[in-house]
Amino acid sequence: MNRVKVPDIVVSRLPVYLRALQYMAANGSITTSSQELGDKVGISAPQIRKDLSQFGEFGKPGTGYHIPFLIEHLLQILKVEHVWDVVLVGMGELGHAILRYQGFGNRGFRIVACFDNDPAKIGELIADFKVDDAEKIVEKVRARGTKMAMLCVPASAAQQVTDKLVEAGVKGVLNYAPVSLTVPPDVRVQYIDPVIGLQRMAYYLQDK
Repeated sequence: MNRVKVPDIVVSRLPVYLRALQYMAANGSITTSSQELGDKVGISAPQIRKDLSQFGEFGKPGTGYHIPFLIEHLLQILKVEHVWDVVLVGMGELGHAILRYQGFGNRGFRIVACFDNDPAKIGELIADFKVDDAEKIVEKVRARGTKMAMLCVPASAAQQVTDKLVEAGVKGVLNYAPVSLTVPPDVRVQYIDPVIGLQRMAYYLQDK
């Protein structure tokens, strides 16, 4: 299997399938069909079968998918069968909320450090984490060997902070700032902007 040839849109749907399968497993289901899974995630059954076929054969005609088996393989494909360390930069209201969120650990991620440049926040204890000085990002992130970061800083500071994270060896940035970032080819940026989501919904809600 050549991961490079798998379209990004396909990879983006795998966590959606995984979440639905984990929910089904938690409720006692052992098998499912592409039709049932599609009904739960709002994606057509043929599309699900096509997506999964990019990584191998996981189901059988007439019997469907064995849920624990498919979960195991999706975890391996997404490389979240082990826990990834993540650093968080920006301790505003969003950063506070993310730091207190309890849903990372059981899905393959754990926050290990947080940073801010506000002297009033540096040294503050939040959810058992001591806020570090953002000036020490390169030193501390490099020492930990952390490869992932979440960016919750204002748009005006996002590129400068990203440059520091890249210098520290970070290879994946989840960016909540409403701005596009410039990174080297080997660094992946994922953008989270709720306004874009609302704008997309507005298009579909308007009268025709």
